[in-house]
Amino acid sequence: MRRYARFVIPAVVIIGVLGFLMVNLSSSLVYYNTPAELQARDASDASLRLAGRVVPGSVVENEATVAFTVEDCDTTVSVVHVGAPPQLFQDGIMVVVGGTWDGEEFASSEMFVKHDEQYRTDAEDYDRTDHSCTDS
Repeated sequence: MRRYARFVIPAVVIIGVLGFLMVNLSSSLVYYNTPAELQARDASDASLRLAGRVVPGSVVENEATVAFTVEDCDTTVSVVHVGAPPQLFQDGIMVVVGGTWDGEEFASSEMFVKHDEQYRTDAEDYDRTDHSCTDS
């Protein structure tokens, strides 16, 4: 019995700690939708995140909002962001926006710009094809 308890008690403690961590970590994860996934959803007041590439030429800035279109392979979604965009925001860049979906337009209240660690000047033309849609 004593030999059996030396293995069972630590195993139960380890399983309990792992179970606790899994439950708490999974509730704090935030997933994002692609434009195609968002188009398939019904309108809702639920807070969502949308990720995609800003369509070149679609950015229209006003005093309090920025309107633009986000795309993935074949689907686009119109986004209206309230507030100033991040400094790195521009045409063709990958963004993650948080807000609500009304079935026609995504109303954003937060925006994150996805970028790499390499600095490039505006004059440098760099390849953005690493986010292209290709069939594997």
